[in-house]
Amino acid sequence: MQKKNLRRLKGVSSKQAQRHVHEFEGSTKLAEAGADRHNHRFAGVTGQAIRAGNSHVHEIDLNKTDFLNHFHNLKKIRTGPAIPVGNGKHVHFVTGLTTVNDGHQHQFNFATLIQAPLV
Repeated sequence: MQKKNLRRLKGVSSKQAQRHVHEFEGSTKLAEAGADRHNHRFAGVTGQAIRAGNSHVHEIDLNKTDFLNHFHNLKKIRTGPAIPVGNGKHVHFVTGLTTVNDGHQHQFNFATLIQAPLV
């Protein structure tokens, strides 16, 4: 009975279930030339799992990379499907382009971290 009350307090009904998410971190590829050549770092947490065929994907909507007199966003990026890494765990590969800012954009490639690493 106490669990039901706790769910209600948190705003989660008994029919809702949180699907898993992944942490991620990465760096963009270099852009621009000469003294302006640079990259950006970023980190965050994916959205919840979205069923896709026999697997699932996650959406990434990151508002800002690190600061270097300008920011880039990773908007509505979808991961690839789950890649098994053993013990029932998996990661996702992600590739894409940042938003344009300061007249350029960056490519990026990274893998998410393993979901629920301690569980």
